[in-house]
Amino acid sequence: MNRKSSPLILVTVAMFVAIGVVISPIFRVEGFAPTAHFVNVVCSVLLGPWYSLLNAILTAIIRMSLFSVPPLALTGQVFGAVLSGILYRLFNGSILACVLGEIIGTGIIGAIASYPVMALLLGKTGITWLFYVPSFLVATIIGGVLAYFFLVTLRQTGLLYKMQKRLGINVYDSSKKKA
Repeated sequence: MNRKSSPLILVTVAMFVAIGVVISPIFRVEGFAPTAHFVNVVCSVLLGPWYSLLNAILTAIIRMSLFSVPPLALTGQVFGAVLSGILYRLFNGSILACVLGEIIGTGIIGAIASYPVMALLLGKTGITWLFYVPSFLVATIIGGVLAYFFLVTLRQTGLLYKMQKRLGINVYDSSKKKA
């Protein structure tokens, strides 16, 4: 990243946070926030794992503050945000790897991490370690599939490459990759 792109990156993160906060209550079913996972994947591809993590934390905190969303907003976003960005880079720009990182990170790791938060810290009774896995998996698959098609379309038109280059992050040449 160069110094010139720093303000653009901060504005882009702010845009992702705003999108995540605004659209999450519109397309949310209790225990499901597929738009959060869509935003995580797109942010991971455009900005990388650490800015995606920042986006997930800020979005979750704002959603919890404004909409009385439980701490699941935080545990249900952060692991997928980081893992999707790491796998995207590890697999040299594979959008599929990025989506799988979101699904594994949130659908499995985040869901399991939600148990102690809800059971021990908030006293929710009658749940097990795997209680949140089904709903988290469904939400991440929906959001991940939407993000996959969105990003593949951007890649096919050449816009993904241009956006990444403009942001000054790792760029993966779209002419050498399918998805």
